[in-house]
Amino acid sequence: MKRTWAPKGKTPILKTKTRSHKKISAIGAIATTSSGRKPKLLFRLHPGKNVGGRECVAFLEQLHLNFPRRHIFVIWDGLRAHWGKKVQKWQAKHPKFQFFKLPPYAPELNPIEYAWGHIKYHDLGNLAPESEAELLVHAKTAICKLRNRPDLLQSFIRHAPINFFPNE
Repeated sequence: MKRTWAPKGKTPILKTKTRSHKKISAIGAIATTSSGRKPKLLFRLHPGKNVGGRECVAFLEQLHLNFPRRHIFVIWDGLRAHWGKKVQKWQAKHPKFQFFKLPPYAPELNPIEYAWGHIKYHDLGNLAPESEAELLVHAKTAICKLRNRPDLLQSFIRHAPINFFPNE
């Protein structure tokens, strides 16, 4: 919960019509040069479903289209979809992609987790959307706002306790 302003002794109440268990899953990456400069946030949102192998492959295709002539290092956590058969089959056809697996239960090692946390607790902190569509609009807006903050994206990379750029 994020702090709010209210008269002393009056707890603010955020009203929503119903409690919903609908969700929006996200897949994303902070792409940067080999020196850690010029970070870019790439993402895809998937309303109402979990990210699976098909969504991972579609995201890898998006990376491939955005960086057609570059060797790409993909650092992923242990989500099963990241390492499933569909992704492995795709990976075999794209040798310029090199995959690295983060240890399980270590979100602090993954810079994109800092981006998701920033969005959830700063931009969407006290949001009480009335529908999945409203949440989708607010989430897209928050992510696009973060895209325009390369300083913040660089800080997420620097804050992770792994040195992703050993030549610096």
